[in-house]
Amino acid sequence: MADEEHQHRKPWTTNAYWGAYFRRLWDHGRHVEIMQRSLAFAALFFVTLVPLLVVIAAAEGSRGNGIAQWVSDALGLSGKGAEAVKGLFATRRQTLSTTTGVSLAALAVFGISLMASVQAAYERIWNLPRGPWHTTWRQTVGLAGLIGYILLVEWSGTPGQHTAAQPALRVGASVLGGIALFWWLQWLLLGSRIPWSRLLPGAVATVTALAGLRLFSRFVLAPLVVVNAVSYGTVGTVLIVQSFLIGVGYTLYAGCLAGQALTPPADAPPPSGVPPPAPAAPPPEP
Repeated sequence: MADEEHQHRKPWTTNAYWGAYFRRLWDHGRHVEIMQRSLAFAALFFVTLVPLLVVIAAAEGSRGNGIAQWVSDALGLSGKGAEAVKGLFATRRQTLSTTTGVSLAALAVFGISLMASVQAAYERIWNLPRGPWHTTWRQTVGLAGLIGYILLVEWSGTPGQHTAAQPALRVGASVLGGIALFWWLQWLLLGSRIPWSRLLPGAVATVTALAGLRLFSRFVLAPLVVVNAVSYGTVGTVLIVQSFLIGVGYTLYAGCLAGQALTPPADAPPPSGVPPPAPAAPPPEP
């Protein structure tokens, strides 16, 4: 009798748990203003990090057309779509001939502002106060880690080309490297204030969402690149690339948010700027 009652109650308990989880996810996402932060991420990425990646891709020179090849791979473009993206960027020779050490250092400094924005979003998601100014080194290291991951994913498309092992290498580098990056990046930017075990679900959710974004890009955004390039020219291609970056920002923050929502409310940190409740006073002695 007790077993039958348990079997009838278990689905309702599971449904109640996930219902409460998605309510926390929705409410906290509205509080964090995830869409506005995703728009800011896309703008900062395009203005601060893309110029730096243009120089790195030109200097790295492994295959393809530099940064244009990287963007085409990310969006799943080929043919006319890849040609439209190629028209957005200068050639490798032009990039390297006009780049100076001072401009490269300036681009690196500007790129740190992107990591500062990501750190602020992570702290808001986890209800933590802003880190002190002297922790800028964390943002610098985080920027280096992000660029390293992009280079790793791009390199993984080179060994074993036209073999059965190559796709597995590409997927392994993207998935395992992505989980390691976003797991470590959260811990780094949050100043190790959240335990590693609580950050892993967010890293897995981020990589899963990025995989979904790549499929969406291949089947929806890639055809739009060709259409917009014909209708609006270069501006149309830029709009699609910018839309893809908005999606990247959304998955980055939504993945972290999904991991944070798994934390029981009683164990979650108090909202930023709100002191933790004082411990209850002991009962008076008789």
